[in-house]
Amino acid sequence: MSATINPQGLGRRSTPLQWAVLLVLSLLLAGAMELAGIPAALLMGPMVAGAIVGLNGGSIRLPRLLVFLSQALIGTMIAGSINAGIVTTFLGNWPLFLGVVLCVITMSTLSGYLISRLNILPGTTAIWGCSAGAATTMMVMAEAYGADARLVAFMQYLRVVFVAGAAALVARFWVGVDSAAPAIVWFPPIAPLSFAQTLLVALFAGMLGWRLRIPAGVLLLPFLFGGLLSISGLVTLHLPEWLLAISYALLGWNIGLGFTRTILQHARRVLLPTVASILILMAISGGLAFLLTRTAGIDPLTAYLATSPGGMDSIAIIAANSTVDLAFVMALQSARLLIVTAIGPALARFVATRSGKAPPRV
Repeated sequence: MSATINPQGLGRRSTPLQWAVLLVLSLLLAGAMELAGIPAALLMGPMVAGAIVGLNGGSIRLPRLLVFLSQALIGTMIAGSINAGIVTTFLGNWPLFLGVVLCVITMSTLSGYLISRLNILPGTTAIWGCSAGAATTMMVMAEAYGADARLVAFMQYLRVVFVAGAAALVARFWVGVDSAAPAIVWFPPIAPLSFAQTLLVALFAGMLGWRLRIPAGVLLLPFLFGGLLSISGLVTLHLPEWLLAISYALLGWNIGLGFTRTILQHARRVLLPTVASILILMAISGGLAFLLTRTAGIDPLTAYLATSPGGMDSIAIIAANSTVDLAFVMALQSARLLIVTAIGPALARFVATRSGKAPPRV
């Protein structure tokens, strides 16, 4: 995922020029998507721009610290958008949540097993790559099992792009989110105490999530801690739009820049089965969303975002910028993340062993 020894395309240009190209492309694409009424255009535009730069040889990468900061701020932003309803929603619907999550995990695991058994992907790569979440954990375990970690990373992050893109398009064109959104106030008056408290919550909880090595903890703990403080009335969370826009862009760049020529060439022969497995999982999640609309009376967009398989941070941004039940979306997404984190690695390891391709014990 790093720069190649013999740079190509944009990789031959200076680092400042590459960043300038990325910034201009991001502004143009985000502006066009905003005009088209695409939700989360400030995330989707930079994501597409990052992929364009990466696939054209760009060698720039975001420092991990900036990625962590953006995730912590986004988690805090979501926390400020919810109320006590998320707890009530979770407790009142936990059997439904459990059934939906287990169905997604089962189908993603089965998909990986079938691809592996058919020898479409080498070794146990498909089993780790098809897992519906816990991407970092899956990549680490894939290496330990002798699988191709680069292909696992490609499958995991390609699914994030597909899911985020599909969610944004569904929100705009299928469900029909009104594109005539209120004008954004980029530089609103800032209450110094509230702003300082918000930054403190984001930094403290994000650092705690990172130190404890909790999967997606840099996003999840600011969301949980911030939500508790906000609901209790102890803290009023507030982030200005200009800071949120920077956070969205950083997250989009981090995803997009991960798609390089080297990875694409390496994954070229397995691109079609990878895309097919992603589309199948998305179709299954869409079916679950349809069942939610019929059995639980959930509106279509809320159900679709809640059941989308992966990319909790990007889904959260799209949900926060759409007219949905944010508490329901975040409750189900959080449940999926926690359950996948708890049983996903062990389940994938069990299936990898059963596939007959696991390495011998040492």
